[in-house]
Amino acid sequence: MDQRAGAGDPDGLERLWTPYRLAYVSGEDRPEGGYERPAGCPFCLAPSLPEAETLVVARGESVFALLNLYPYNPGHLMVCPYRHVADYTDLTEAETVEVAAFTRTAMRVMRTVSSPHGFNLGMNQGAIAGAGIAAHLHQHIVPRWGGDANFMPVIGMTKVLPQLLFDTRDLLTKAWPAA
Repeated sequence: MDQRAGAGDPDGLERLWTPYRLAYVSGEDRPEGGYERPAGCPFCLAPSLPEAETLVVARGESVFALLNLYPYNPGHLMVCPYRHVADYTDLTEAETVEVAAFTRTAMRVMRTVSSPHGFNLGMNQGAIAGAGIAAHLHQHIVPRWGGDANFMPVIGMTKVLPQLLFDTRDLLTKAWPAA
């Protein structure tokens, strides 16, 4: 019997293919040496990339905000210290204060440009807690709208993102208050 029987049979469902996510899921896009070393850490590299190649939205004294390359929702931002540090308790007082200030500003900016109904905020501390890049601390700011967890992610395991990441970056950057 063919083990693939039924694999091509119509089931009435439409498909949205997101093959770009396979590199993230499989780890194919991890730099040589992994994320643990600053030379391979995308959060260490992001602030130094040319403007046309970076998803950085705003820069502070000790932290910066950037869009998530693999967003849960449109506008999914992260706040990262410039310093390569893994644990929240290892942040300096100044870094801790600026992470909080950038989180507040990010929420205000997102409310201005896209009117989310709520937010998920959080840090995954360590790989066992779900951190994809555990070696460099990052605070997630995920805007949420009523119905954003509709059938697409629940049934289709697919997120529909209505805007290109660089367009989202431009929108948020323009609305971010000058330091």
